[in-house]
Amino acid sequence: MIVELVEKNRLPAIYPWRDYVEAGGLMACEVEPYDLGQRLANDVHEILNGAKPGDIPIYQPAKFALVINLKTANVLGLAIPPGSLATADAVIE
Repeated sequence: MIVELVEKNRLPAIYPWRDYVEAGGLMACEVEPYDLGQRLANDVHEILNGAKPGDIPIYQPAKFALVINLKTANVLGLAIPPGSLATADAVIE
């Protein structure tokens, strides 16, 4: 529904997950889901073993994936720079 609303108003938008881009969104910069899940599992393990949640350090992701939808860029009349396309983890055409 969010992608449809943004598309209807012809707004470029960056989303938090690849699913939005696959549904027609322009681009996403997402945290690697495996790394995020692994960190979540480690935190739950520590809490279940008696650690206080406030004592667990805040996790800041180090790996991100850039996904670009070229079809949506063309519909919006946007030219994606070749450097961005070259560094993207996935390009949907």
